[in-house]
Amino acid sequence: MPGHPIENIMKTTMENIKEMIDVNTIVGDAVQTADGSVIIPISKVSFGFVAGGGEYKEKSKDQRQGKNNSDGDSAPSSMPFAGGTGAGVSVNPIAFLVVGEGKIRLLPVQFSSPTDRIVELVPQLLEEIKSMIGQKKENKKIITTEEIK
Repeated sequence: MPGHPIENIMKTTMENIKEMIDVNTIVGDAVQTADGSVIIPISKVSFGFVAGGGEYKEKSKDQRQGKNNSDGDSAPSSMPFAGGTGAGVSVNPIAFLVVGEGKIRLLPVQFSSPTDRIVELVPQLLEEIKSMIGQKKENKKIITTEEIK
């Protein structure tokens, strides 16, 4: 007995995701450097998956009133079906495994570079400048012509 159409949609989507992602996505291919060291990239993989669908034929008058004309079997509905799926995959490098010179080291990837840090500090810097200008205005004394005499 064939399954519900949503089962087929989900099965197809999951098969395609399996084809896209394998163990080499998480633990990448090794790269050998000139000095003989081997570098292996390590990544974090995140998945998101959603599926949905529905039958869109209006129920007959008997079905709306709660009457059931079937003999109790659970045959698939012959109503038209509309459905869809969506999936997302995110791959982020998190570290490099370096094997060489008799040592094994794990070098984490730092997402924060000096440029990123400068960009993060710009709003704080602007606030400091703004407050310094405000303090200079408060410290200024208005001198009248009478005070000059």
